[in-house]
Amino acid sequence: MGHGASRFRRTVHEVAKFGAVGGAGVLVNLVVFNLVRHTTDLPVVRASVIATVVAIVFNYVGFRYFTYRDRDKSRRTREMTLFLLFSAIGLIIENGVLYTATYGFGWDTPLQNNIFKFLGIGIATLFRFWSYRSWVFRALPTQTPVPAGPLLRDEPPSPPKPKQQVP
Repeated sequence: MGHGASRFRRTVHEVAKFGAVGGAGVLVNLVVFNLVRHTTDLPVVRASVIATVVAIVFNYVGFRYFTYRDRDKSRRTREMTLFLLFSAIGLIIENGVLYTATYGFGWDTPLQNNIFKFLGIGIATLFRFWSYRSWVFRALPTQTPVPAGPLLRDEPPSPPKPKQQVP
């Protein structure tokens, strides 16, 4: 099996782990959203923002310690800053869909709220997957084997010796 198949298998594995954490995060997000909506008088988008923030905290723990546990851990401040930045952009995407549906089109029943909340989560998830794997949880550089022999020195390899002709 070639290098490409191995990379593909690692990517599929990563997507599955991202999906497991993300799926649990979606459940947390929707449960908190509906709990806040039905127990408070907060407007729909404010309730959604609260739920999204709770899910962001849940997801960070899952991504850092499950999905990307083998990734570079040397710069946690940078990682956390980028995670929060990209999560905030995802929050805007997610809640922008809900805001547009609710206040732009007047779709404000509990069912419509949940449909557009879920749709917003889906769109924001595509952005989050790309940004987290590309910028936040960076892969450690792969170790490439060092060639032995004259290539270790700063001089070019010797040209091959000419073949001797046999009379």
